[in-house]
Amino acid sequence: MTEKKAVATPTGPAKLWMDEAPEPRLRLLLGHGAGGGPEARDLAALARELPEHGVSVLRFEQPWRIAGKKIAPRPALLDEAWLAIPVPADLPLVVGGRSSGARVACRTATAMGASGVVALAFPLHPPGKPEKSRLDELTGAGVPTLVVQGERDSFGRPAEFGAGPFTLASIAHADHGMAVPKANNQADALSAMVGAVREFVLRFAG
Repeated sequence: MTEKKAVATPTGPAKLWMDEAPEPRLRLLLGHGAGGGPEARDLAALARELPEHGVSVLRFEQPWRIAGKKIAPRPALLDEAWLAIPVPADLPLVVGGRSSGARVACRTATAMGASGVVALAFPLHPPGKPEKSRLDELTGAGVPTLVVQGERDSFGRPAEFGAGPFTLASIAHADHGMAVPKANNQADALSAMVGAVREFVLRFAG
């Protein structure tokens, strides 16, 4: 059962969507993308599946979404709101998110005291503009990082990432939203994504 809690931030009211583990060993704090919210299929799947493995999943809804705005603010304001999240220090913390939320997590991981980062559908570059790379945000996270990328992600396919200080998990047939064509199995794609994240985060569990 997801609980929702209002959070005050310097940029306006935000919200935490909380799915607590019965016997928590770790917290996974996730941010959403610029085109969607905490209900995104990959974030929802993690919140549904991971608590039974001792991982409490917190999904952060940014103030701009709460305010009903259609466009996300500049990165500095996203980071400012994210850094205001009240996360207890009693359990290890892994931060992450999808797309824009993954960028926020990478930029702020050390400031949050996180043990690791989960970057879902990391937007390596805008579609069709590989020269505008955001690889430096990913490689600068400063903590162990997992990238979970769809094979058909127009913001950066797995082969475009190359080698780096991160682990890369490729999700067969998936696009930027972790959706697969009708000829393929959506449940299988989400199961592969959840499995990769579970294996990565549990290494930090207390």
